Amino acid sequence: MVLDITNIDLYTILTAIGIIFLKFLVIIIVYAIVKSLGTKIISRLFERATKRQGLTLGRAKTLEKLTINIFTYSLIFFLVIMVLENVFDVRTTAILAGAGIVGLAIGFGAQGIVSDVVTGFFLLLEKQVDVDDYVTTAGFSGIVEEVGLRTTKIRDFDGSLHYVPNREISNLTNHSRGNMRALIDIGISYDDNIDFAIQVMQNVCDQVAAEDETIIEGPNVVGVQGLGDSDVVIRIIGKTENMQQWAVERKLRKALKEALDANGIDIPFPHQVYIEKKD
Repeated sequence: MVLDITNIDLYTILTAIGIIFLKFLVIIIVYAIVKSLGTKIISRLFERATKRQGLTLGRAKTLEKLTINIFTYSLIFFLVIMVLENVFDVRTTAILAGAGIVGLAIGFGAQGIVSDVVTGFFLLLEKQVDVDDYVTTAGFSGIVEEVGLRTTKIRDFDGSLHYVPNREISNLTNHSRGNMRALIDIGISYDDNIDFAIQVMQNVCDQVAAEDETIIEGPNVVGVQGLGDSDVVIRIIGKTENMQQWAVERKLRKALKEALDANGIDIPFPHQVYIEKKD
């Protein structure tokens, strides 16, 4: 009889554990399906909004990621409620009733999080920054990958990903609004003819502008920018499409160097002279 009772108890325990495991597994599967479908629906809605309402690609990506984050957080909340009620038979009504008091108590110690959320809300509302923008803020510069309610992710040019709490974004410089400026300073020798050098440089600028479609205006040689210790500095300025200014500057420097060498115009560089004294 003792053995039979033990077997019955063990069977009951294993059955209960199996039922709990099955319930948990079903809830997880439903969660994964709902999350996948919800994410796809949100992405399609923003694709249509981008085409119909004329949203910029960066703005659409920003709002899409934010909406997906809110949807995921809400889904996780319901997942926890479902697990507590259906798996562990815990009544969540009392927990939800006390959540207001607990949340109020936590709120006094979580002012930083509240500040993050408020700042993130106004960043999105005022359209200060979008995904794929090149920005400088909180001591970091890079491309914005995500703007959330708590943090903003900035990818540095060396590949590092910076997580910046929104409350630390007190000053923000957005380098991606409108056309950008390509600026180059070239030094020539004092012995060279300045007017001839300017003409050679302008011919190079005109040739590069005809070949590169990302150049919006110029580039033009504006004249002598400064007189250095060993060179005359000549400045070149042009306008390019957003984020294309560095590529245009690199192309111009290469073409200018080749043209100056071909016309016998020297670009000064430091020289060291050794004087050996003999008795």
